[in-house]
Amino acid sequence: MTSNSNTSIAKKARTKAEADFATWLMMAKLGGFDDLPSNAQNFLTNYRTRLETMSEAESTSVAVREVYSAYYNEMGGVGAAPEPKARTQTTKGKVVRLQRGSKSQPGLSAARHSTRPMIRKSLSALLIFVSMVALIVAYRILTR
Repeated sequence: MTSNSNTSIAKKARTKAEADFATWLMMAKLGGFDDLPSNAQNFLTNYRTRLETMSEAESTSVAVREVYSAYYNEMGGVGAAPEPKARTQTTKGKVVRLQRGSKSQPGLSAARHSTRPMIRKSLSALLIFVSMVALIVAYRILTR
């Protein structure tokens, strides 16, 4: 039971760590470093220090791992935070056929097909506008 609980906590902590670190990094790049919480500032300071000795990808990976470990402990995980499982490739040696959602009509060009949703939206807006004008005109005629 605790193993399943720890696995669930680990997944939540990992997802939150990745999202938070990306957010903090973007805020720092946009000049909002001082607005971040102190723990976020510490993680980013360590990240910047590591950038001098390792690549950006490696430093990011280590930083996310640090944030993940901290979140795992905060969320009630027992022991050290487990390493995330590597994604296995399930289609090894197999060919996967991609399915299309709908078949396009052969006579339509790609440009015309891609603008169809925009035309529908503008047509709906136009109909609403015309209806509003008609209501206003009818109201003014009836109130005279």
